Amino acid sequence: MSHKPRPKKEFKTMHHVFDEFTNRTIYKLITRGHFEGLESPISVGKESNVFSAIRKDGSKVMVKIYRLETCDFNRMFDYIKDDPRYTKIKKGKRNIIFTWVQREYRNLLKARHVNVNVPTPLAFLNNVLVLELIGENGFIAPKLKDSIPENQKEFFDRIILNMKKLYRAGLVHSDLSAFNILNCGETPVFIDFSQCAAAESSRASEFLERDIRNICRFFGKLGLKADEAKVKKEITK
Repeated sequence: MSHKPRPKKEFKTMHHVFDEFTNRTIYKLITRGHFEGLESPISVGKESNVFSAIRKDGSKVMVKIYRLETCDFNRMFDYIKDDPRYTKIKKGKRNIIFTWVQREYRNLLKARHVNVNVPTPLAFLNNVLVLELIGENGFIAPKLKDSIPENQKEFFDRIILNMKKLYRAGLVHSDLSAFNILNCGETPVFIDFSQCAAAESSRASEFLERDIRNICRFFGKLGLKADEAKVKKEITK
C-alpha cells in the first residue's frame, strides 16, 4: 500500500460519509503535519470511524473521526454535564461533540501520566482525534473480545491494576468492557475515553461498578471466578 497521501478528489470520493466541515478539519491536521493521509478503516461505529493514517516518516497513527450528523449528543451531554471540568458548557450539537473530543484527549493524557496502558493522544481538532496506533509487528492489536489471552488470570489482574491507577488519578472509565480493551501482546490497553468520568462525579460509583461487572462477567464466562465487591475494594482502597 502506498504511503503517499490520497489526492483531494480521491479522498472525498472514498470518504464521502464525512461532511465538508470534517474534510476541512482532516486537511488542517494534515497541513499541520500530524499525518499525510488516511489509509484504511480500523473500526466503524454508530458515532465515529477510526482509520489508520500514514505519517511522513512512514509510521502510522490512528485517526478517530466523530460523525457530526449521527452522534448522540444528548447522551454525550449527560456525561459531560456531570464533569466538574465542564460546568459552563453551552448546549449545542457541535459544541458538545467538540467538547467530547477534547475530553477524550484530556482523559487519555491524564491516564498516560499515571502509567495506565492507553494510546498516546497526539492531537485533536473539532471532531477529529489523532492517537498512537497500538499494535505489534505492523499489525493492529485486536480487541479483547476477539483475542482471548493465554494467561487469563494475569491479564485480568493487569486490567484491575490499570483500573486502580485510573481511579487514583481521579477517573473512572465508565464504559469498560472486552469491546474497548485491546490485547497487545498479552498486555491490556484501554481505549475509548470520551465518556470517562471524574471520580468525584455523582455517578462515578455506579460507572465503576458497571465496569467491574463487565470485566468480571467476561472472564467469568472463561472460567475465571472474581468477586465484584472484592475487586471494587481493591480498586478503591
